[in-house]
Amino acid sequence: MSLKRLFSFQFGGKKKRTKKRTKKRSLRKSKLLSKKNYEDFIKKRQKKKKLTKKQNKDLDHTLFIKYCKCIKNLKYSKKMKPNLEYPICTSSVYTKRGFRLPKDIKKKCKKYKY
Repeated sequence: MSLKRLFSFQFGGKKKRTKKRTKKRSLRKSKLLSKKNYEDFIKKRQKKKKLTKKQNKDLDHTLFIKYCKCIKNLKYSKKMKPNLEYPICTSSVYTKRGFRLPKDIKKKCKKYKY
């Protein structure tokens, strides 16, 4: 065994790390709430009535998908100036309804393809 190899073996030499590739999820195929349920859940949340955990989770997911679709549409349209899509979509999906924006929502949108 060469000295270099022996030294790295005994003292925990550098190991190469490989990046794990993740598939991007499709926004078009993602499951959304029906229009009736969506409007009903939004009204309940705005009036601060109690929703079940599943209803909350489904509503959050639907709002997130709508936000991401909005961003992707505006980002790739040639009429919009760059980086204007974030405040426009934030206000249309969350702020005007009286909801708070979730943490790191921009990073999560990058996992989805249009």
